[in-house]
This record gives sequence, structure tokens and C-alpha cells, in this order.
Amino acid sequence: MNRLNVGGQAVIEGVMMRSPRAFAIAVRRPDNKIELSVRRWVSLWERWKFLRVPFMRGSVVLLETLFNGISALNFSAKVSMPEEDKGKKESDIAIIFTMIVAFGFGLLLFVALPHYLTILFSKIAGRELDVSSILFHIVDGIIKMGIFLLYLYLISLMKDVRRVFMYHGAEHKSIFVYEKGEELSVDNARKYLTFHPRCGTSFLLIVILVSILVFAVIFPFVPELMVNKWLNNAVMVIIKIFLMFPVAGISYELLKFSSRYQNNPLLKGLIYPGLLLQRITTQPPSDDMLEVAIISILAVLKEEENPQNDTRVLTFDNLEDFRTRYLGIQQTAGGH
Repeated sequence: MNRLNVGGQAVIEGVMMRSPRAFAIAVRRPDNKIELSVRRWVSLWERWKFLRVPFMRGSVVLLETLFNGISALNFSAKVSMPEEDKGKKESDIAIIFTMIVAFGFGLLLFVALPHYLTILFSKIAGRELDVSSILFHIVDGIIKMGIFLLYLYLISLMKDVRRVFMYHGAEHKSIFVYEKGEELSVDNARKYLTFHPRCGTSFLLIVILVSILVFAVIFPFVPELMVNKWLNNAVMVIIKIFLMFPVAGISYELLKFSSRYQNNPLLKGLIYPGLLLQRITTQPPSDDMLEVAIISILAVLKEEENPQNDTRVLTFDNLEDFRTRYLGIQQTAGGH
């Protein structure tokens, strides 16, 4: 039986899931109830078919993932907030502004900083490199990888982030259950690993490797656009940011290909570093986290079967309550 392509993202005290035509976010509230937002999802692919073209669709996925991720984080931040803080929660505009600042900081940290550090290190080493050199992009990629790994390690030490990583593990476990064709239950989800070959962490790692190759091929043909070297390099950084769209397109195709043929020995080597990295970005979840992830994935599957045009926000006591009231399934004694 062909399974739908379902993917997700961990959010604050919850999990977002997206299927081809549905979108759901399930979040554990401070009172221990689970709040669910579910709606119809229409991808840009459905509106403009040419965006499905290989190597272009990866850029579409990147933009949609960013948009959906910000939307899901916004929802989860509001729902997971303690009751006494509800009256002083941030406005949507403030949250959006915070997300924009965070996105800008990410570009500074993972694009601009490695670029200028490469220039600095090459000067210290006595062999000044410029962007037309393949070695420049190799060094830039190594520095970028080091910053990325250090960043993940440091944020993993934070208690709140560690809980997000546990929900990330719950997301992967529930997706494994669905892909194996088993009943979506806590018992079934508990037995699976938290590492998944289609994880966004693996995608980010592939993006870094692909960016080295793409930049090494393109930048030798880019002329100097500014007389001042530092300003010229600032322009090169901006070009790098725009080149992330074709980089994302190539990386997406590689990730899809590797996950489709993940038992191939050569492709296992491509997937393996990303799986190792997930030892940081995923953590074993508790049963109540698995409940949240399962509700999220069941909600998108239900929406696929019976699509609605509105956004519904519903509250459930637990997974059993969700199955009974939302799916119309009467649980047997002792069922999850």
C-alpha cells in the first residue's frame, strides 16, 4: 500500500505535521490538555505545476517549510504559555519581528561569518584566498560545518531546547510507525529509533556539502564588483544567499534519492553523517510526547480523507479522547 509523504517539525511542547494536502499542529498545554490546530494545505505545486520540476521543487519546499515552521512556532508559543502569562503574551507582529531577527542572525552566523573567517584565516596562514579559489570554498565549508555543530551542541544544553529535541524524536518515531503500516499507538511508536533519513537535520548537512560544490563552480566566473575588498566580499555574501535556492534544489533531490534507496551502500554513506547529527537534534521522548506527535499525524491523515476548508482549533484530554471524539473510534480497555 502506498503511503502519503508525511513530514513534520518539533515545536514548543508539540509537533507539527504536514501531508500533501493537510497541516496540523498539536501542542501540550500547561494544564496537560492537548490543543490541536488542523487545516487544509495547498502547496504552491498545486497552483503552479511548473514548480514541480526537479531541482526547482527543493526551493519551493524550503520556502514553504520556513513559512509553515514560523506559523507552527507562533501557535505553539501561545498555547504552551502558562495561564498567568496569557495576558502579557507578545502580539503576532512582535513574534514575526522576532522570527525575522532570528532569520537574519542565522544568515549572519552561517553565511557571512564563515566567509569572513575564511579570509582572516587565509591571511594568518600566509596564503590569502579569494572567492574564485576552490580552496576558499572548502575552507569556508569546513568553518561553516564547525559553527553549525558547535551551535547545535550549545543549544542542546538548554533545558527548553532539549525538550524540543525530545518532541523531534517523538515526531520521527510516529512517522516510522505510519511508514511501516502499523497502528499509530504509543506502544508501537516507543520501539522505533529517533533517527530518520528524511530529517531536516540531514538536509541541512547536505546543503552545506552541496554549497561547497556549487560555490566552487560558480564564483570563479563572478567578477569583482567593488574596488574595496571588504565591500566586494559583502556583495559575494549576498550572492551566496541567493544561490541558496539552487543549492536547496539540488540538496532536496539528493535527500529524496538517498531516502528512496537508503539500503544502497553508497547512499548509506551519504545519509550516515546526518543520522549521526541527529544524536544531538533528537532525544528519546516520553509517552506523553508520543501522544502529541501521534495526534498530529492522525489529524493530517483524517484531513486527507475528509478535507475541510476552515481552520479548526480543538482541545483533547489525551490520545484516547482524540480517537473517540475526532476520529470516532471507541477505545478498548487499556488502549493508548
